[in-house]
Amino acid sequence: MKTCLVVDDSRVVRRVVRRILESLDFEVTEAGDGVVALAACEREMPDAILLDWNMPLLNGPDFLRELRRRPHGADPKVIFCTTQSELEDIVEAISIGANEYIMKPFDSEVIEEKLREVGLIAA
Repeated sequence: MKTCLVVDDSRVVRRVVRRILESLDFEVTEAGDGVVALAACEREMPDAILLDWNMPLLNGPDFLRELRRRPHGADPKVIFCTTQSELEDIVEAISIGANEYIMKPFDSEVIEEKLREVGLIAA
């Protein structure tokens, strides 16, 4: 079973994404900020990370930069799920190692398509 870490400071968003991912047969863990997310990755690196941009303590871009520097930190497919919608934000996300980008609000079809695009679910 594939694993996914959902990193978002909104409990509601984490709950919604968890339901979507579990319906796609992912084992899901959650983190409310980048610090907790890094600790979770230290324990066990997930196959995928759905990552919010704006969070307390350690935001999404800083989390991703730190993740990619760690052993096996290049392995997870990282998909930003955020309200940041400016082209320069998307360019920054991809340049620091994101595999895909979803703008909030999103639905299950968008998440499923992005997971397919990064190769985590079959076409």
